[in-house]
Amino acid sequence: MSEPLLDLKRARVLISNDDGIRADGLAVLERLMAEIAGEVWVVAPETEQSAASHSLTMRRPLFVRAAEGQRRFTVDGTPTDCVLLAVHQVMRGHPPDLVLSGVNQGANLGEDAFYSGTVAAAREGALLGIPSLALSQMYDHAKPVPWQVAAAWTPRVLAHLVSRRWPRGVLINVNFPDRPAGDVAGIAITRQGRRKIGGAMVRGVDPRGEPYFWIGGDREEDPNVAGTDIEAVRRGCVAVTPLSLDSTHEATLTLLQEALP
Repeated sequence: MSEPLLDLKRARVLISNDDGIRADGLAVLERLMAEIAGEVWVVAPETEQSAASHSLTMRRPLFVRAAEGQRRFTVDGTPTDCVLLAVHQVMRGHPPDLVLSGVNQGANLGEDAFYSGTVAAAREGALLGIPSLALSQMYDHAKPVPWQVAAAWTPRVLAHLVSRRWPRGVLINVNFPDRPAGDVAGIAITRQGRRKIGGAMVRGVDPRGEPYFWIGGDREEDPNVAGTDIEAVRRGCVAVTPLSLDSTHEATLTLLQEALP
C-alpha cells in the first residue's frame, strides 16, 4: 500500500473559490473542514469570479483584507490571485498542506475545467507543489442547491484521496451529483468528458443602438460516454477526475519529432 498523502487531523488547509467570500458553498466547506482538519485558512475573492479561468492580475495592485472570523481574508482579484497571495503572503513561511477550492455552485465537468475559476484555484495550488482539489455541486437551476450532498460526501472523498500519495503536477476535480445525499451511487474515478460551452448566444441591441451578444450557459455534451465525469454524475456518482498540469500530447510530440529532417 502506498504512503498516505497527509493526516487531515493535523493538516493546514487553505480554502478558496470563485463564487466569492460570501458564497454558500464556501460556508459549507468551511464548516466541514473546521470539524475534520487541523487548521483552516480562507482566502477568497471579494466578489464573484466565475469563469475567470486561470487569469492573474498583473496590471494593477491587489489588496488583501481581513474578513469576519479567524484566519479569513479577501482579495480583490481572481481565484488564482487568491491562492498565490495566500501561499506567498498571508500564510508566508507556513504554507498549506492542502488546497481546497469550492464548493462551487454548479458542476465543473468536461471542458468547464478550462474556464472555471474554481478549478483554476486548485490548479494554482498544484503549480505551487501543494496537493489541491476543486469541489463542485451540480444542481437544477429551478430548485435549491443540494449542498447537503457535498457536505455528506466531501469527507468520504477526502478520506479516499489522502489515503495514498498522488504525483506532483496533478490536481483532482470533484463533482457531486444532483440527488439526495442518501441516493448517491458512490464514488467513481473518471476521465474528463467533452462538454463545450458557448454555442448558445443571445443577440440584442443596447439603448444606444449598439448590437451585443450574451453567451448563454448551454453546453453541447454526450452524457452517455462511459468512464467520463459527465456520465458518472448523470448516473448519480461523485465524479473524481485527476487532471494533469502537463498538457503535452505525447503521440503528437513523437510524430512531430519523427517528422523533423
